[in-house]
Amino acid sequence: MEVLSVSVDSVFVHKMWDDHELSKMVKGGVPFPMVSDGGGKVGSVYGCYAPEAGVENRGRYLIDPDGVVQGYEVLTPPVGRNVSETFRQIQAFQLVRKGKGKHATPSGWFPGKDTLKPGPDLVGNVWKVWKTKQAFE
Repeated sequence: MEVLSVSVDSVFVHKMWDDHELSKMVKGGVPFPMVSDGGGKVGSVYGCYAPEAGVENRGRYLIDPDGVVQGYEVLTPPVGRNVSETFRQIQAFQLVRKGKGKHATPSGWFPGKDTLKPGPDLVGNVWKVWKTKQAFE
């Protein structure tokens, strides 16, 4: 898994933000590269650049090893993201990919919980299987 942070801010702004803000919240500062996207070219490709304001909305994209976007979320600046949920989704996508179609991870799944077994018998019956196992635990 590789994590990158991308924003329209310059590398100098990233450094100041890490040194004076993030390092106070995360021991050692940001543990992944922060990439400058001056002009919003990367953000435009992913649909999160707001050209009228010259900023990128907060977004995260889960891209598999084949370069396919498996999941994404874009939020406007007043709303923060849930890092724990992002990690849960990464783990779910990794499990599903490794299982080559043998697993499905419904809402609320996290590592250690049972998965669903995809197939024709599951269609329309997820609620029967999932409600008795661990939904909303």
